[in-house]
Amino acid sequence: MARPLTTIEKQATELGPLVAFVAAYFWGGLFAATAVTIAATALALVVTYFITGKVTKIAAFTLILLVVFGGLTLYLNDPKYFKLKVTAINAIFALLIFGGLFFKRMFLKDLLGEAMEMADTAWRVLSVRWGIFFAVLAIANEMVWRNFAEPTWVLFKFPGLLIATVLFAVANAPFMMRHMVQPEEPDQKPSANG
Repeated sequence: MARPLTTIEKQATELGPLVAFVAAYFWGGLFAATAVTIAATALALVVTYFITGKVTKIAAFTLILLVVFGGLTLYLNDPKYFKLKVTAINAIFALLIFGGLFFKRMFLKDLLGEAMEMADTAWRVLSVRWGIFFAVLAIANEMVWRNFAEPTWVLFKFPGLLIATVLFAVANAPFMMRHMVQPEEPDQKPSANG
């Protein structure tokens, strides 16, 4: 029977492939890390599907990009494609967010709207912030992999990008708390006693 992931399962399926990537890199280099990351990400999606009965579009999209760019890296024996995947994912997220805003669609609200309710103006501000953040990550990735040694890029990828994302999310938490719409309490009916 399908059920939501526990906190530990969620962390394992999200962080497992990243930890596997770093471990495989320092054990066998970037090509080994690429193959291990593809396998670990696919395994995480399969496990998620068997437990929850579904896979998010973002997770499926990420796996597709990983297979394409990782496959090119392994097939052409060229590590730049795997490094470009980080740029591509962040650039695509930025373009989706800004493109959505242009066409009056807030993808961030579609993604998080069930977890919290905010006015559309607040969703718009949050979308712009995250769009800029993803664009900055794409640019930063290009700068790091092109100008620094490969081990530096590996540590930038993980844990660097994870730390940056967590810090950015925490920095936006006060804004979200200020703009969250609280559910209305149902009117209390007077008791029969008075």
